[in-house]
Formats: sequence, structure tokens, C-alpha cells
Amino acid sequence: RQIKLLGLSGTYVQMLTENIPNYRGAASPYGLGYVPGPWMQSIQVSKGTSSVKNGYEAITGQINVEFKKPQLPEADWVSANLFASTTSRYEANADATLKISKRWSTSLLAHYENETKAHDGNDDGFIDIPQVEQYNVWNRWAYMGDHYVFQAGIKALSETRTSGQASHGGMHFDNPYKVNIDTERYEFFTKNAYIFNKEKNTNLALILSASLHNQDASYGQKLYNVDQTNVYASLMFETEFNKQNSFSAGLSFNYDAYNQHYRLEDNADKVALKAFEKEAVPGAYVQYTLNLNEQWMFMAGLRGDYSNEHGFFVTPRAHLKYNPNEYVNFRLSAGKGYRTNHVLAENNYLFSSSRKVEIAKNLDMEEAWNYGASVSTYIPIVGKTLNINAEYYYTDFLKQVVVDMDSNPHGVSFYNLDGRSYSHVFQVEASYPFFKGFTLTGAYRLTDAQTTYKGQRMEKPLTSKYKGLLTVSYQTPLGIWQFDATLQLNGGGRMPAPYELEDGQLSWNRRYGSFEQLSLQVTRYFRRWSIYVGGENLTNFKQKNPIIDAANPWGDNFDSTMIWGPMHGAKAYIGLRFNLARNSE
Repeated sequence: RQIKLLGLSGTYVQMLTENIPNYRGAASPYGLGYVPGPWMQSIQVSKGTSSVKNGYEAITGQINVEFKKPQLPEADWVSANLFASTTSRYEANADATLKISKRWSTSLLAHYENETKAHDGNDDGFIDIPQVEQYNVWNRWAYMGDHYVFQAGIKALSETRTSGQASHGGMHFDNPYKVNIDTERYEFFTKNAYIFNKEKNTNLALILSASLHNQDASYGQKLYNVDQTNVYASLMFETEFNKQNSFSAGLSFNYDAYNQHYRLEDNADKVALKAFEKEAVPGAYVQYTLNLNEQWMFMAGLRGDYSNEHGFFVTPRAHLKYNPNEYVNFRLSAGKGYRTNHVLAENNYLFSSSRKVEIAKNLDMEEAWNYGASVSTYIPIVGKTLNINAEYYYTDFLKQVVVDMDSNPHGVSFYNLDGRSYSHVFQVEASYPFFKGFTLTGAYRLTDAQTTYKGQRMEKPLTSKYKGLLTVSYQTPLGIWQFDATLQLNGGGRMPAPYELEDGQLSWNRRYGSFEQLSLQVTRYFRRWSIYVGGENLTNFKQKNPIIDAANPWGDNFDSTMIWGPMHGAKAYIGLRFNLARNSE
């Protein structure tokens, strides 16, 4: 939740699941939505450039999700989670683990969610919350030998998303504007590692993964159907020469294919177009780490890759960490990142408007440098530790595919950057346990993102200048009750260029303002189960009239992409968790 609230996920953040690149292309707009919370064991956020091991795509950061693993001693025999909200959203999660032998174990994870009712709080005829129904099932296996380790898993997801106009409260539409997105996604992975020397961490690992993402989407009369295939392989060797020096090297291969069928005009008589894109990228990397008594740590990596579409390119990255004492540490990072932009697959949400879509030919592979610096301090105060972390990251694009919604308020254009594009991001975070069980955490994130749109450098639209977070957590001494509260601050930002209406007024304001949202949750723990109740957006803030010309969705002024705030008000929820722990035998 904090990742979403602080805006840390996004186009230029690489998404990994257990250190395997995942949720790319057509899946990228929904990536975290395909990860059920109860399935997660942990989540790691790496800001700025990261290791070269996982490829070249992490430009501004990396998110890695670690799921529950059957081989771990703490894995529950059975775990379940039921959830219901006042918006008539229902969710059920369950997982079970079986220890077949000392070496073999398996688990089955299942997820179901359904937003069952259409809500239209502002009576504009359009659904405020997309109705999503999702089935998600995953079976994984593990073999833990003394020298050979094996993991494998197969996952299947089926999801329908429905939005647009809905008849209710006396409203009736003869020809309603609908948005329908049907997705079938299948994933497979296997990890194999042979450990030559445990003391020196010398091992050879092979990772293989594949995914098939079939998506059929309609936005009014516009269509975007895509069958995306991804195949990934990585062979890695690691060893430690001694306590100070370690080395890693590897080979990788990534293949993406997009079989697309689309119509970018609201005219059912127009023949849908077909396009097939494919990119194969073999690569290799080396990485060296120097560790001087845990006080100085230096890591440098270099990888080279060859794309059949964009040719050969080199990715250098370096990290430096200095811990002068136990109270403070400093980090510096610098490196490059690259990314192939699949315009239709990654931006199809923009089709839910009357905007005309223009895509330039010969779009570049995106290329950027990222530089970062951070300092973390641990200050003892009254027998407790105040943690303060401050960080700054600067991203400078050498090449970029610009998404231009300003040059023509009735269109959206995709073309190569001609000028400067960069972002400055500063974040400070502090946490302090005032007394036993009570912790207060605050974070503030300031963003200055600028891009050149046809000769004019402007703020990136629909991007909040700042975000703030204040969280309070309290657990009673016996651990029976847990209280959590989160206040989210969202700063204002620039809107895409508006146009003039017939009466001389602007179609929308040039900027949007700041707003706050409050969330609360109370949890009661029992021996093997717990119950929780909570509320989201308790400040009840809603963006007024978010859809432009909602009364005429088939007209030239309709636009449902000018969304910068929540469209639904306050909602409450209740949930139940159950787990039969392994140590409860």
C-alpha cells in the first residue's frame, strides 16, 4: 500500500517476482493488481538503478515481490482470508502447503475477487469503480537438496474488467458507452541451482520462465486485442574469492512477441488493423563486489545486450555504501537503463476517450541515466531509535517516447523526444517508536518531472508535485489488538492543455489541487485466526466531474482520461484471516 501511496511504481520501475522480470507490456498497467496481498511474503523496493543481474530495464527503480514458499519452516499448513466492503466487493484467498518428504514440498494458492455492483456517486451515468472479477490459481513445487535446489510453479489468471455507462436511478442508455477488458494469463517458471561450495557461496543457477497474456479490450467502438508471449532465461554464476571480494557473471535471453488487432477510431465500420511486434534480446553481464569490513561496500556491474530491433547497447551501473559508524550510512548510485516502449500495449487506457491517436514511425528505444544519493541515520533518543532516511534521485533521458496530450487537446501523440526530459525526486522518511507497541512514521516525496513537448518544456501532466504519508501503528502489550491509521497527502499538479468551449470557458482547469485521504484499520487477533475492520478514503474526497462531456460519450469532446483523484467516496470493509501454523502440530 505504501508503494502505491507514494507513487513508487510506474512505467520506468522494473517489476520482478522472485527476481524474475514479470508483468511487462500489456500486463504493466495492472501489475500489482495481479499480485494478491495474502500471497506475498515480502516486497522489496530498490530505488534508482539496481543490479545488472536482472536486466537493463530498471531506470528509476525496481519492485521485487517474494511469495509464500512451501519449503520455508514458517510456511503455514493452511491459510485463508475473506474480505467484504461496502462497495459490494468480495474477496477470498486460500493457500495450503504439503511437506511430501524431507526434500520435497508443494503449495497451492488461490484467489478470487469480485466488485459485484456498479457505483455512480456523482450521477454522471458512468461507473466510478471498474467492476473487476478475477480468478487466480498458483501451484508451486520445491526440492531442497544439499547441493541441488529446484523450484517450479505454474499460474493461471482469468479476469474481466467492466466500466463505462450503466443504467440506474431512472437512467437508461439505448447505446451505452462500455469499456470491457477480458484477460487470460498463464505463467510458468523454474529455478535450478547447484551449490559447489557453501562457504564461498559458489553456485551456478538457471532460471527459466514463460508467460502468455491474452487480452481482448473494447473502449466504445475502439478495439485493442493483444496476445503477448514472453520467454526469459538466465544462467548465473556466483562466487566469493574471500570475505572482501565476490564476483558474479551470467548470460540472459528475453523474447517478447505482441500479436495485435486494433481499431483506434470510434467507428465500428472501420476495418481493424493488425500488427505483429517481436524482440529477441540475448545479453551477458559481469558484476564485482568489494566489502571492507562492512564499512565500505562497492559494487560495479556491466552488461551488454543485443536487440534485433535496436542493436547492441551497454548498461553500466555502480553502487557505493559507506557506514562510518552504527548511527549513519551513506549510499551513492549511478547507472544506465533502457526500455522498449510498446505504445499500444502500455497505454491502451488512453483509448477510452474521443482523442485521436497518432503514433510516429521508428520509435527509439528509451535510454536514461539515473543518479542517486541517500543518507540513513539511527539516532538514540530516550532509549529508543529515531530512524531518518533522506534520498535524492535524478533521472536524465537521452531517448524517450513522449506521450503528448498537450499539442492537441483532442488527440494523443507518441513520438521520439526532441529536447530534454528529466525528473528530480527528493524523499525524506522518519520513524520513531514512542512507546512499546506504538510507532509513528512519516514520509514526504517531492517530484519535479519535466518533458519537452514539441519544443516546449513543461511539467509532466497528471503528476502530483508532492506526496506525503503519515502512519500510526499501535499493538497492545499482549498482541491481541492492532490499530493502524494512514493519512495520505496528495499534492496538486498540471493538467494536459485544455480547449475553449463555445461559451469561452475552459474544458477543464489548467491545474488540479491537493487533497487528503484517511484510512483506518482495527485488528483483533486470536490463536489461529483474526478479524479486521477498516475504512478507506474516510475524508470522502472525490474528484468532481472527472469525465469530460459524460453526457455525450460518442461526441468529439468526450474524455475519461483526465483522472487525478479518487472517483469514489468513503468505504468500509471487514475481513477474516485464518492460519494453521506448522508449529501448531
